[in-house]
Amino acid sequence: MGIKVVPRHGKSLKEKMYLPAIVGGLKVTFSHFFTNLKDTSNIQTLNYPEEQPKDITERYRGVHRLTKREDDSVRCVACFMCSTACPAECIFIEATEREDNVDEKMPKKFSIDLLECVFCGGCVEACPCDAIRMDTGIFSFVKEKREDFVVDIDTLLSHKPMKGGKK
Repeated sequence: MGIKVVPRHGKSLKEKMYLPAIVGGLKVTFSHFFTNLKDTSNIQTLNYPEEQPKDITERYRGVHRLTKREDDSVRCVACFMCSTACPAECIFIEATEREDNVDEKMPKKFSIDLLECVFCGGCVEACPCDAIRMDTGIFSFVKEKREDFVVDIDTLLSHKPMKGGKK
């Protein structure tokens, strides 16, 4: 009939309760514990947030920022490519007509919900104008309310690039 019988391993009670695996894991844990207890000089700690990590590379995806042109106008043309490419659907744009005749549209409202964002960088890759970047170096943000994690266009324009990044 095509039925294949697969024999089960672990017939004894000791093996069914995973006792050897649990004891092996506890052995490793306690060996590290007692090694660190005897010699605390090898323990690497970081007194966060007083000490910030120094090993953040330039390619790290931090909090988003919007870029500006040389004439200090917003580079974004409200094409909705970033919000379309976003797998978390956390980018919200409302477009308006542009008065300076540089482009047809500009964002009237542009917001990103940082709690929904997965920091994948899809928005940066999708943007044809290089208007959005994730090179601020801001990797830790603490707020009191959920609404405070939704950053608007003014906040996104105020973020500066990390040292060594492009303007």
